[in-house]
Amino acid sequence: MAALTLACSGFAFSANLSAQDSPANVLPPTQTVDSGYKLGPLDKVRINIFNQEELSGEYQLDGNGQFSMPLIGAVDANGLTAAELEALLVSRYKPDYLVNPRIFIQVGNYRPYYLMGEVATKGAFPYQPGLTYLEAIANAGGFTYRAKDNYVYVIRGDDPEQEEIKLSIDEEVQPGDIIRVAERLF
Repeated sequence: MAALTLACSGFAFSANLSAQDSPANVLPPTQTVDSGYKLGPLDKVRINIFNQEELSGEYQLDGNGQFSMPLIGAVDANGLTAAELEALLVSRYKPDYLVNPRIFIQVGNYRPYYLMGEVATKGAFPYQPGLTYLEAIANAGGFTYRAKDNYVYVIRGDDPEQEEIKLSIDEEVQPGDIIRVAERLF
């Protein structure tokens, strides 16, 4: 019994030591869920600058993919990943404003996707990761009776060519997609 008590107290002591060894203000990991996602117009990002609450906050990118931050002004985030934006902010704050800035960025809200064509409700809808084209159409009230229901035409939001591509309804929606459901011929 004494050995069990000694073992338990040793475990509690070592757990207590490891808790003391770790700093109270630990930064979250720098990888986001979708590290390859490129920021664009109307995205919202949460920026946490370690120990700088007045600089931290939520920022929405404007129509050009830009936003403004205290001290450094306009920041062009269009086409950058969260990691690339972190590096850009570190480089802008480090020389003149912060000694060793530690910055973490999360995408708060992705830009919406758009539905048009033969769907019950047309317009902009909030993007959700993992959403398929079929689920997106269901969220909009479903197909009209004239719709081709086995594929969609899509213009990717980040495609500079704005080329329309034909995709299966089982593929995943990307933020900023413009989705057109074609009319079938009788």
